[in-house]
Formats: sequence, structure tokens, C-alpha cells
Amino acid sequence: MKKLIYNSSNLKDTQTLAKKLAACLHKGDIIFFSGPIGAGKTIMVKEIAKFLGVKEKITSASFSLMKKYFGTKADLYHIDLFRLEEGEMFNLGFEEMLEDEASLILAEWPGAAKDFFPKNRLEIEIVLQKGDKRKIILQASTLSYQKLLDNLAKKLNKKVSL
Repeated sequence: MKKLIYNSSNLKDTQTLAKKLAACLHKGDIIFFSGPIGAGKTIMVKEIAKFLGVKEKITSASFSLMKKYFGTKADLYHIDLFRLEEGEMFNLGFEEMLEDEASLILAEWPGAAKDFFPKNRLEIEIVLQKGDKRKIILQASTLSYQKLLDNLAKKLNKKVSL
């Protein structure tokens, strides 16, 4: 499995990563974002949404679990699974979301859903460092996401590790 590690010094760096990542995404992609509160998960979702042409304001999906946004390039499902327990994914309507191959799925706090979603996904872990610094670890689960990481690495002038 390939990994790309990106060191962010500030909010602008994190936004830059999200913009470059957005340019590499395709309809049907699934991205899991994990990290503590305030790490920058929703910031990254907002930048990806802007790239997709979403005009509506992106807010945390914590209280509604899932929000669908319509963009000019692709639609976006933003889900926040912070309060869900393992096994609660069924009968919530997420099955329909998975069948929508014309949209992207961006999931924050995916722990309870790891077995519910397909293994074909990109996982992003944001680790808080001193001050505003972040260590952002992007991990590809399959060949298609390994290619995505290779493409992103070129845009960032970084290397992907195994």
C-alpha cells in the first residue's frame, strides 16, 4: 500500500494540499478523513467542494450525519460519522449514496464505517503537530488510489512511499 506524507505548516498549506488533491479526484471516489477535532478535516472538504463547483456553504455534517452538495464538476456527499457506533450504518440510507457513481463521498470520523464502505478508497489521517503544523498521511488502499497518489505527488513535488 502506498503512502504520501505531507507536512503542513499552516492553514494555507492544508488548503493547497486539498486543492491539488481535488484536481486528482474522479467521480465515484471515496475519501476517509480521520484526526482529532480541529485537525482540518472539514477545511479539506471545503476546498475539495470549491474545486467541484459547489456554491453552497459547507458546514460540519455532525448533526445531520450526511449532506449532499451539488457542484458543476461533480456532486459531493459529506458525511460525519463522529457519533455512530459500529453496526449503525445500515438502514440510514447510505446504500443509495454508494450506488451514486457520479458523486464523491468524503467521510469524516470513518471508524464505525470502515467495514461498511468498499475497501477501494483513499484514507487521510491528519496528525496535529506543534502550533498550526500538521502531518497529513494519505494512504491508498488499491491500485486506482495508488495512481491517484502518484499523480498528486507529481503536483506537490513529493515522493510516494511503500
